Amino acid sequence: MIKIKVYQPWLVKDMEIKLAILGPSDILWVYFVLSFVAALAGTIPMAAFQVWLFVRPALKESERKITLAYIPALFLLFIMGICFGYFVIFPIVFQFLLSLSEGMFVTFFTTEKYFRFLLHMTLPFGLLFELPVVIMFLTSLGVLDPYRLQKIRKYSYFTLIVTAVLLTPPDLLSDILVILPLLFLYECSVLLSMVVYRRKPLKPNVG
Repeated sequence: MIKIKVYQPWLVKDMEIKLAILGPSDILWVYFVLSFVAALAGTIPMAAFQVWLFVRPALKESERKITLAYIPALFLLFIMGICFGYFVIFPIVFQFLLSLSEGMFVTFFTTEKYFRFLLHMTLPFGLLFELPVVIMFLTSLGVLDPYRLQKIRKYSYFTLIVTAVLLTPPDLLSDILVILPLLFLYECSVLLSMVVYRRKPLKPNVG
């Protein structure tokens, strides 16, 4: 019989619980998920660079240099969002949900369900952490301004809260732990938009 040694993901090396697989293809699903996250992290700066190339002719030389710096920031913020979800949000929510069944049920996790839950707790933060840079970029292009963001604050809050509730498990603690960082990100985005807006040169009136 041929034995194939498969690399063990560091995500499960030090886990206190053992994961079960219900079929031979379940472990392949895990590797596909990890590959998808890695590919997404690599795709974000490339896609952002293509967008920058598209809008570059409409930008001034100073604006081109500033907006080009947003591309590595997108990548770094995506990694920061993933790390925030994995090291901060995921352990708190996971331990809280485990405590609900402690002493009453036998804890049993399948590999697919565990990693699906992990993906839901981390990937959205990677994408949502891009919000400040996206808003700064749109402010540089004149699509958005901080005053408009302040006017639609309540609608934005509502959208973020609904998004957080849909992404998290149905318990109040998970919702709060996700909602608060999202609202903080929005307020940071408004402040950064204000900085970009004030640094933009005023266009002279014609006529």
